[in-house]
Amino acid sequence: MDARQVRERASDLPTDPGVYQFLTEDGAVLYVGKAVDLRSRVRSYADPRSNRIARMVERSAALDFAVTDTETQALLLEANLIKRHQPRYNVRLKDDKSYPLVQFTDHDYPRIEITRDPDEGATAYGPYTDKKRVETVVKAVREQYGLRGCSDHKFSNRDRPCLDHDIGLCTAPCTGEITREDYVSDTDAVQRFFEGETGVLADPIERAMADAAEREEFERAANLRDRLEAVRAFHGGGGEAVAGHGHERHVDVLGAVIEGDSATVARLHAEDGQLVERDQHRVDAPEGEDRVAAVLAAFVPQYYAERDLPNALLLPEDPDDPDLDVWLAAEGVDVRVPGAGREATLVDLALKNAHRRSGTRDELGALADALGIPRPTRIEGFDVSHAQGKSVVGSDVTFADGSPEKSDYRRKKLEEENDDYANMRRLVRWRAERALAGEDDRPDPDLLLIDGGRGQLDAALAALDETGWEVPVVSLAKQEEVVVAPDRSYDWPGDAPQLHVLQRVRDEAHRFAVQYHQSLRDDVSTALDDVAGVGPELRKRLLRRFGSVDGVRAASEEELRGVEGVGEATAETLERRL
Repeated sequence: MDARQVRERASDLPTDPGVYQFLTEDGAVLYVGKAVDLRSRVRSYADPRSNRIARMVERSAALDFAVTDTETQALLLEANLIKRHQPRYNVRLKDDKSYPLVQFTDHDYPRIEITRDPDEGATAYGPYTDKKRVETVVKAVREQYGLRGCSDHKFSNRDRPCLDHDIGLCTAPCTGEITREDYVSDTDAVQRFFEGETGVLADPIERAMADAAEREEFERAANLRDRLEAVRAFHGGGGEAVAGHGHERHVDVLGAVIEGDSATVARLHAEDGQLVERDQHRVDAPEGEDRVAAVLAAFVPQYYAERDLPNALLLPEDPDDPDLDVWLAAEGVDVRVPGAGREATLVDLALKNAHRRSGTRDELGALADALGIPRPTRIEGFDVSHAQGKSVVGSDVTFADGSPEKSDYRRKKLEEENDDYANMRRLVRWRAERALAGEDDRPDPDLLLIDGGRGQLDAALAALDETGWEVPVVSLAKQEEVVVAPDRSYDWPGDAPQLHVLQRVRDEAHRFAVQYHQSLRDDVSTALDDVAGVGPELRKRLLRRFGSVDGVRAASEEELRGVEGVGEATAETLERRL
């Protein structure tokens, strides 16, 4: 497809939430994506955001899409499709888990069942996050309406009803115990429930519960109460959020490390404050600026496809995916990016577990040979983070023998200026001056690594020239993964060990800078605090979306209302007060 074809195809799409698939000429899936607005999202591919996505669009010959009721359903359906088709251009978790759906088969007497791969012609609902809840609801449906769940083989040629009929789970259409007209009517009622009409199932359960209580059948009444809660929560996302750290029995800690075209995500699982499980998972690494954030955003919905969600997720950085935030919040999962304390130590441990380092690879030796410098035992990485020149911070992380040396990490608040080059120059100059004055208790590094391209490297070189601090320095940009030295550039293969060690330093410098920036941005008191209807969480979303209070002030009412939680009244108040 070229840009014109993409725009033409996008113009035919609805503005509803859903998923879209780019396909080859023979129907193979190249890429799966989710969207709040299908038309707008697909149109953006006329101007691809990376070389990798541009290649995907060029190879595409067709586009398919599916509309969903909510953004959360789009998120989960995207995860299912990625797992089923393993598209080349998606970030993929390499296992076979997917989210369950409920299907009604295309028979004269439809069968209801839970599946992960719907039959052709079937009517499917979902996907859903909690298989146990789905099983509870499907059992309640069958007890109330008697829909069959048997295979075609068991359904055919019967002369008497089976055990499901005897225990009240089926009305036995196989032997004519119910007319087809009545069975289809019951099926229609159940499908209305899955389409959102909760009362179709909740009301009869509530009546049965009241009857059981009146007859003093308290155990049955309690079972019906639990079933009613599951039914009412089915369309509402899973209940209230867990309140307070003390109630978090199950906590998962994730660490992600990218090496070349692949990534490793390590998961630590804690129960009642004790680590009880550790595992690692391979993930295809994406292109772009925030690669670790993209890996986490893709890993979480795919990994928890057939697993219980924890009470809390501790992450090394914010995945920055609003749909993922909404889903996890609705499921009662508290997502935190700890900056200090025991939780930060757990995240560090997960990051150490994520490092896939082979004892046979001498990464530092390969780096020394490639750059023509002595073996760089100590490497310091630098990055700058800000939001349109606000809350500007710099990070200085240290790696010793290829591993992070947390005690030697440093960070600095910088001038409020929307100039990455000037801020990098200030950051490196600050480090150099402290080293030359004997004010930094760390040993001098063997190599400085700058997060960025030629512009950031030149800024660092200027700072070194101004101070006279003589340390080798190179830069590594996220988009091209090309190492830039003062006199030349290196485009090493994705599996080169010398590239991997620099990527780890660069990604850690980025993570540490972003974490510090977010803590300043989220803690600072702003003009938003005085706006009625804007609480801490909405303030975070607004700042994340528009970068600063000035960005919020410049946004139109329509743009403000595009932020989750901003209604018409709040948008008008923001425009009036700011």
